[in-house]
Amino acid sequence: MSTTDHTGAPDRTGAPEGTAGAGRADATDGTAGAGRAGAMRAYRPALRPGVRVSPPLLRGPRTVHLVKHPVSGAAFEVGTKEHFVLGLLDGTRDMDDVVSAYAARFRRRLSEEQWTRLLGLLGARGLLAGSPDPAPPAPPPARTGTFWKGSRRTVADAHATTGRLYRALRPLLRPWAQIPLVAAVVVMVAALAADPGALLDGTLELLTRPLLLVPFAVFLWCSVCLHELAHGVAARHYGGVVTEIGLRWRFPAMMMYCTVDNYLFLPGLRAKLVVAAAGAYANLLLLLPLALWWALLDPADPVRPPLTGMLFVGIVQALSNLVPLPPLDGYRMLGHTLGAANLAPETRTYLALRRRGRDAVAAYPPRARRLYTGYAVTAASLVLLAAGGTCTAVVLLLLL
Repeated sequence: MSTTDHTGAPDRTGAPEGTAGAGRADATDGTAGAGRAGAMRAYRPALRPGVRVSPPLLRGPRTVHLVKHPVSGAAFEVGTKEHFVLGLLDGTRDMDDVVSAYAARFRRRLSEEQWTRLLGLLGARGLLAGSPDPAPPAPPPARTGTFWKGSRRTVADAHATTGRLYRALRPLLRPWAQIPLVAAVVVMVAALAADPGALLDGTLELLTRPLLLVPFAVFLWCSVCLHELAHGVAARHYGGVVTEIGLRWRFPAMMMYCTVDNYLFLPGLRAKLVVAAAGAYANLLLLLPLALWWALLDPADPVRPPLTGMLFVGIVQALSNLVPLPPLDGYRMLGHTLGAANLAPETRTYLALRRRGRDAVAAYPPRARRLYTGYAVTAASLVLLAAGGTCTAVVLLLLL
């Protein structure tokens, strides 16, 4: 803007081109421009503390990284080249250092115009050290939607609440406690799966006894609530930020939800997978007391069949969350494992383009083509399998 002002000065003064006045103005502009260029080359920028950068994510034909502001919470996408430059902004490198590293990495030079534009963009978004803090985001409304569909925040400070839960449960998150718990869950699932016929009989027995079915349905609803809290506790274990806990409904169903704000920025693949799987794992842990009771009962005890049905339904409810279909937890786990963002929408986009011909998907790298095609086949197979299994189970229950 200063350059524009200086350049426009001769016109405002009315000095014609070629006069001494114009020559002095041009000389002044050149000196100022050279000074600014020199200052820009000597500038050693650094990202502001707390800026989070995600691992590479495949999004359509592009590989991107997410950059998140520590105060406003706003996230921005950058490409692989911009990400490389961001990794060099530590306050010790000037423009020449960055240009040399960029040329060595990508076999092309980063122009001064590109450098200036990138720094201007980062500065405007408050991502550079010394940038003014933007206003923090306004808290979301306590309630959204209507009577038929909506959500309501029920915890004033979700992060503090999950923090207290995490501190209380932290001793149980250590290996000495988790290894036997995982082993108990595996034994429970294997013992139930060893007799498929008893599972079907037990489920039918449970469905025909309302006095057992109603309290068990309440138990499952509470299990879903703890499922969501387990996500928050696991996120706190890995340094995540829990921003909201509340109820979400679509009449007549109502479920609890827990929002982890920086889920994509958690350190390492293991952290993301553990946080995503924590809910299903908590559901299985809640079944262990019932499984112990079931194991101690005599096979001829009349309580055993409906208890078998409860365990079977509970295990199916927990493990179904690990199916890699949106919006289930297994879908998120698959996306993290593959390093792909918005896997289902991007798959639909790819298939729509592919129907137009090969040229329409020419920009997609081979890995993206294989990934989206493979997920389309997998998702379709899972949907057909689930539909077939559900129909088979309904028919068997009606015939028995």
